This record gives sequence, structure tokens and C-alpha cells, in this order.
Amino acid sequence: MTAVIAIDGPSASGKGTVAARVAAALDMDYLDSGALYRLTALAAQQQSVAWDDEAAVAAIAAQLPVEFVAGQILLQGEDVSVRIRQEEIGMGASQVAKWPAVRAALLQRQRDFARNKGLVADGRDMGSVVFPDAKLKVFLTATAEERARRRALQLHIDLDSEAYAAIVADIKQRDLNDTQRAVAPLKQLPDAHLLDTTELSIENAVKKVLDWYRQS
Repeated sequence: MTAVIAIDGPSASGKGTVAARVAAALDMDYLDSGALYRLTALAAQQQSVAWDDEAAVAAIAAQLPVEFVAGQILLQGEDVSVRIRQEEIGMGASQVAKWPAVRAALLQRQRDFARNKGLVADGRDMGSVVFPDAKLKVFLTATAEERARRRALQLHIDLDSEAYAAIVADIKQRDLNDTQRAVAPLKQLPDAHLLDTTELSIENAVKKVLDWYRQS
């Protein structure tokens, strides 16, 4: 079987950065599953489809014209790597991800990323739904305030500003959406290692995951 490392966790916890670096260290492929939901939300917006229209959004997800090429994320040939990271699209991704039909449309697409080379996949339900037999499962998290601080620093936002407070509120709302949705809610599995990065550097977080993998 193809070796899979499943890294789940809440928004802005740093799981994408950690997963990408772990994949590079092990020469494995990398799947940012959240990008698929962000791309679905963006594509729906571009087609004037409401995010609460489950059937229409699922149809878009099933035919999503996406390519991952040399660090770029292409939607219909356009590099949208930066655009899908906008807060608005992140909220849209959280909304469309609650629909069973959308998750079903993207399920096999995600599993197809697991090839002989091995895969490090990050998301909300990689270990619980997409890759339940993963060799290693990690639940990577941090406090909402720390996640907001990191996001604010990326966006050059003052930590004493209203904009920062809005990011904290957005992250807490997204956590609520992700943990309380009826289908594939975000949760730590009994067989997943807990990795709290609130006071941990990226380098140390990566080392911890690599150590767990080599011991598994």
C-alpha cells in the first residue's frame, strides 16, 4: 500500500506548511485538500453560484478544471494561488465543505493523489474519511489567538487593530463551522498524534512529525 501521512487541523494552524516540508523531506507527494474546497468556492463565485446551493456547487466540484503545477494552483489555466487564500474565499470553502454532495464529489479526486511515491495530505478529514488507513495520523492545532497572530503577520496587519480582531472572530467562526458540521466534522481521532504548535517553531513541528513517521 502507498504510505500516507494524514495531517488534520483547524484553519491557519500551520498544517499546510508542516505537511509540505514533511513531504519534501521524505520525497513524497503533497496534497493540500483545503485548496480543492477553496477552488470550488472560488469557481462557484466566478459562475455566480451561491455557496448554499449544494447541487450546483457539487456539480462544479465534480468538474473542477484545476492543475497543481510547479508550486502554482491553476484554475482554468489561471494562477489563483494567492486569490484562494483570501479570507472571503476561506469562509466560502468552509461553507461549501459542509455539503455531503460536494465532499462526495471531491473524495475520489483526493484519494487519486496517493501514488507509489507516498503522500502527505493535510485538511480537515484526511485521517477520518479520505485516508482512514493512513500510516500516520496527526492532529495539528494552535490557539485561535496564535493562529490569528500568524495570519495577521502574513498580511502585515497590526495586532492592536480592528482587522486583527476580525481575523480572530473569523477563525473562531470557521472552527465552529468545521467542528459542528454534520458530515466529516473536524475532530482529533483516537489514533492521531496531537501536535500543538502554539509555542512550537515550524522546524520543530516538522521534526516531530518525521520522528513519529519513522517510528510508525
